[in-house]
Amino acid sequence: QLVESGGGLVQAGDSLRISCTKSGGAFTSYNMAWFRQSPGQEREFVGGTNWKNENTKYGEAVQGRFTVIKDDVKSTLDLQMNKLRPEDTAVYLCAAAVPQVRVSTSDDNYDHWGRGTQVRVSS
Repeated sequence: QLVESGGGLVQAGDSLRISCTKSGGAFTSYNMAWFRQSPGQEREFVGGTNWKNENTKYGEAVQGRFTVIKDDVKSTLDLQMNKLRPEDTAVYLCAAAVPQVRVSTSDDNYDHWGRGTQVRVSS
């Protein structure tokens, strides 16, 4: 089970850190990722890391501003978001996939999902 937390309303240029916790099953046995979805939009890959925390990939829209942080001891996946923009407004969802070396950017490859946490960025 994946549960996201930490969303909220911030201003453009601010930073925000959201978190995903996982219960059941070893955290180290999964590739983990963040996706986001806005009303009327398709789900978008934000960033993710493989099960060994060796490979990390980011979506083009957030490259250089967002950082994925996987803590295997705490079984948490955080997303540090800096220099937020109004277009980053979305529901952010945590996802888990079977372990692979490569990090998939397709939501079809993720089997477990949280319900999401809302992030709103005002201009």
